[in-house]
Order: sequence, then structure tokens, then C-alpha cells
Amino acid sequence: DDDDDDDDNDKESKKQYNRSLFQDLSASVSILKEVLPIKRRNRTKNRSTKSTLTLNSNDSKSKIISAFSVDSGCDNDSALYYEDNYNDLPWKCSFGTAETDGIWMNNTDVSGIIMSSMVWIMILYSGFTVTILAQNNKLHSTVAIIYCTLCALALSAHAKTTFTDPGAIPQTAVPTEEDGINRAFFPMCSVCETYKPKHTHHCRICNRCVSGMDHHCPWMNNCIGRGNMKHFILFLVYVWLASAYALCLFAINYFLCNSDECAFPQVLVQLVRIMTFLCIGAFVFTSNMIMTVLWGMVTGLGTIDRMKREEQVNSNNDTTISNEPPIPWEDIFGTQHYYSWFLPIDPMFDDYDRIMGYSTLPRLRREKKMNGNGNGQSNNFSSF
Repeated sequence: DDDDDDDDNDKESKKQYNRSLFQDLSASVSILKEVLPIKRRNRTKNRSTKSTLTLNSNDSKSKIISAFSVDSGCDNDSALYYEDNYNDLPWKCSFGTAETDGIWMNNTDVSGIIMSSMVWIMILYSGFTVTILAQNNKLHSTVAIIYCTLCALALSAHAKTTFTDPGAIPQTAVPTEEDGINRAFFPMCSVCETYKPKHTHHCRICNRCVSGMDHHCPWMNNCIGRGNMKHFILFLVYVWLASAYALCLFAINYFLCNSDECAFPQVLVQLVRIMTFLCIGAFVFTSNMIMTVLWGMVTGLGTIDRMKREEQVNSNNDTTISNEPPIPWEDIFGTQHYYSWFLPIDPMFDDYDRIMGYSTLPRLRREKKMNGNGNGQSNNFSSF
């Protein structure tokens, strides 16, 4: 009985500590944002059980304002745009999904590792088959180069999706300025013990809360969230184009070939048959997934949020599909030149905190330090 009482006391003291810590962090964000009207343009990525905390913002602000207030010297109508080049990620050379791991990779899900490896095997097999056909003069070399380029882009997008942080919420996450002003209740994950922004869900496989989590994809061996949604969409598009391209080539050869010069040898016929089966399955699967992603952008809801919304519709007889605004293309593919949208490179967002739904105290302190320098720049910032 004494042990049970001690455990209860420890849990209660831990809850009180987390509550006080979160209140201080939330108040710090509001104060820093008030004195520093700077909009973030940041390419750096930081890496369901829910409990709710109530923030008494007035009391917390009065206690911390003396420690964080500075004279910004900026008009409220003006804003400095900059790129934060500081790397908050750990330099530890380890694979994992923990915040201390330097390389993001889900290495605990064996089925995910097998399925993601199968994707590489199937794409490499299809590229090998087309190359063999070109070497035997059954396909033009230009045709083979185009197909192999699509395969290379698909593999690059797959690797970026797998090894990119999908938007895991760090321990230093705090509400954004907008949330701090407009909300009085701030949800937290009782598993991660971190702030849980809107549209954030806890993944039991990755064991992290992911911002804007759409779903956990075993073919990618990773969650699909705000951080890697662009790479996931590019992978779907590349595979869809490659599958449609290959099916058109094989259909033309099957229906229009009337001579031995264009006919496939018996050995190559078996390779083409297997590849045709793979291309049909990939074409159907990616078509469905592309439509799902586009529908999520239109409704502003990911797969998990949309399923929860459908449950509410069925239980409450509510016919409203979504109350969320559509997701702009720039919030997924970034604000760089449009040609970069089609390449598997990390996007640059106009406001990283707004996209991810949270801010971090280290980045806010860098903003405060940058503003304190007087010239609006520091070693870790490029303003424009």
C-alpha cells in the first residue's frame, strides 16, 4: 500500500511539473512574439492519448515579461524575412526515430523494412528489364533512358520519404503566436509528454507525435506528415508516370508489332509479363493514393482526421465534409521556384512554425538575439 501511495505521489508531482513547465514555455512564446514581429522562413526541420492543460496567460506573462522583453525597434506592419540556417538536429551518427538520433529511420518495424525494400527491388527490376530490351534493340535507347530516369527519380523520392523526419514534435515545442493568442487550452501527448498541435497524431510504430500526420505507410517505412509530404507525392507521381509509360510501350508492341524485328524473344517475354503485372498493380495503387492525397488537400484533412470526421458525421448526422480551409500547394512544395517542386529536394516554407503548428524556444531565442544585434542579421541567418 505504501508503494502504491508513493507511485501516485510521483505521478501527481510529475503532472504538476509538466503543467508548470508548459505554462512557462507557452507564456515565453507569446512574450517573444510580441516583442519581435519577425516572420520565419526556415528550411531546418526539428524532429492517441491526449491530456489538456489550461494556460493562465495573464499570470504567466507578468512573471516572465521582465526576463524576455526587449526593444525590437520594428514596426508592427513591417516584417523581416530570413532563412534560419542553424541546425538544431543532433550530430549523433545513429539511426532511429528518437530525438537524439542523427539519422531518421524507423528500424524497429521489421515488416516496414521488408515492404520498403520490396519497393526498391520492384523498381530496379523494371529498370533492368527495360535496359535489357534496349540492349537487344527491342526498344529505342531514348525510350529506355526516359524510363530509367523516372525510376531514378522514384527511388530518390522514396529514399527522401523514408529518411526524412515527417514532422516529429520535439520536446522544446511550444504553441505558435496564433495559438497562444486564440486558444486557452493546449493539448499534450501523455506518451511523448510534448505539446500536441492541431492535426497532430501519435504514431505507435514511430513512437513519436507527427505534425500533420496523414498515415503511417509501411511501403515507405515511415509516417507521412508535414515534413515529407512533398517527397511522398513525388514518389506517387513518378511511379504513376513510369507505370503508365511502360504499359503504353508494351501495349503498342503487343498490338502493333507484326514482324520478328520488334517481337520480344521468349526469355524477354517472361520478364515483360512479370513487369506488366507489377506495372498494373503500381498504376492502380498510385492512382488511388494520388486521389486520396488530392482530396485531403481540398478538404484540409489528412486520412486520420478524415476518418475521425466521418465517424462524427455518422454519429451526429452532420453532413459537413470539413470545416478546414484547403491546403495551399506552397504549404507542401514550398516557396522556391516551381521547377523545384518536381525534384525530391527539401521545401522552403514562408513560415515554418505556421506549417508545422509549433515553435521552439531555441529558434525564438535566436530571433531575439538576431534582433538584439541591431542589424537584423547573425551568423545563422540570411535575410532578404
